Amino acid sequence: MCIPCFISQLACCCGSAACSCCCNCCPKIKQSTGTRVMYALYFLLVTIICVIMMSPTVEQQLKENIPFYSELCEKMNAGENCKTLVGYSAVYKVCFGMACFFFFFAIFTIRVNNSTGCRAAIHNGFWFLKFIVLVACCAGAFFLPEEKIFLNVWRYVGAVGGFIFLLIQLMLLVEFAHRWNTNWSSGVTYNRLWYAALAFVTLVLFTIAVGAVVFMGIYYTHPEACLLNKIFLGINGSLCLIVSLLAISPFIQKLQPTSGLLQPGVISVYVMYLTFSAFSSKPKETVTSDGMNTTVCVFPFNSGTESDKKIVTAVGTVILFACVLYSCLTSTTRRSSAALRVCRNTEPETERARCCFCFGDDTDYYDEEKTGAGQNVVYDEREATIYSYSYFHFVFFLGSLYVMMTVTNWFHYDDHKIEKLLDGSWSVFWIKMVSCWVCVLVYMWTLIAPMVCPKRFEA
Repeated sequence: MCIPCFISQLACCCGSAACSCCCNCCPKIKQSTGTRVMYALYFLLVTIICVIMMSPTVEQQLKENIPFYSELCEKMNAGENCKTLVGYSAVYKVCFGMACFFFFFAIFTIRVNNSTGCRAAIHNGFWFLKFIVLVACCAGAFFLPEEKIFLNVWRYVGAVGGFIFLLIQLMLLVEFAHRWNTNWSSGVTYNRLWYAALAFVTLVLFTIAVGAVVFMGIYYTHPEACLLNKIFLGINGSLCLIVSLLAISPFIQKLQPTSGLLQPGVISVYVMYLTFSAFSSKPKETVTSDGMNTTVCVFPFNSGTESDKKIVTAVGTVILFACVLYSCLTSTTRRSSAALRVCRNTEPETERARCCFCFGDDTDYYDEEKTGAGQNVVYDEREATIYSYSYFHFVFFLGSLYVMMTVTNWFHYDDHKIEKLLDGSWSVFWIKMVSCWVCVLVYMWTLIAPMVCPKRFEA
């Protein structure tokens, strides 16, 4: 039993066979899903390496626990204590290699329509060889000439690509809100409990949004300081109210009967989260009271201890990775791709209401084959691809740039370390605040787009 299993795994790593686990008890997996998960693991591995490179704590632990650390760094020509392998410049180079890897595959897989061709086989297999190529790309970036010019140019390329990726995230959020409402609304026709579920979730979402406004009004404003916080809290709160009223207005209801308060509830919660995150990322302000400088408009429950900062940073890093991977993996499905183009699918949607609506199948027609003695692989792309291979790699290319800029604190990279990921800087503040407004504008456009471009939304 071990020999067939070993052969199947060897074919997975070094051949064109689809990737599968070496366990017979594992549930069957689709070829399209397994491929995307493998690329996501590559992406996650490089991202973790970037986080380690930006952490002086990890560097110190390596220095203390690895014997002959200094001698090893000298033999690797990595400078004293491997200085060339840490810091923002090292992260830029590693992310440059990862971005080149995904950009090459984005070009290589253009116009691949099914999984039977040679290019599709390379995309879906040869994982060990592709891993070697990825490592070579990341390592080769450290030998680029004219380092200062490269870093200056690549910084602005990363900023543009990171912002585009952020826009994709926001558009996916809007698509998620519409899909949630459409799916649950489809269940109302045969079970009135779905209507109760819609009403309950909508009430919870708006309660959270209003509670967030009150919370930030109390703790993130001050009579003598934090003027920007007061202005932007009022603006963002007003925008949430406007889109909520717009979603249930009669002329929108006539064009989109399924439009309701659930979608603006999701948008409002996310806008309030971004507003809170922006306020937390803003440099701290102080006021003089009774001859003493007091820090105001900060998170009230932060004790300031190192353990608390590490926990908060770790949670923030996990949330960042989860958002990036979710955007990379979900933005390439047919439904999400159509939503990003702001148009209606050519085929009518047959929704079936369910709680976990995000895990629906893109197709129901596929062939199932047994791969050795291990896991079953479902070859679901022999007639047509489930997602665009080229666009999939391009989204990961943008995700590489977004991770690079986020880990290095965007344009405030000097003396930055991963332990200060959530510390304040004006660039992060403005990026998050602009993201709030873009998110609201994208949602408003999805509401009024059928009026502006009726032909694109004809059934």
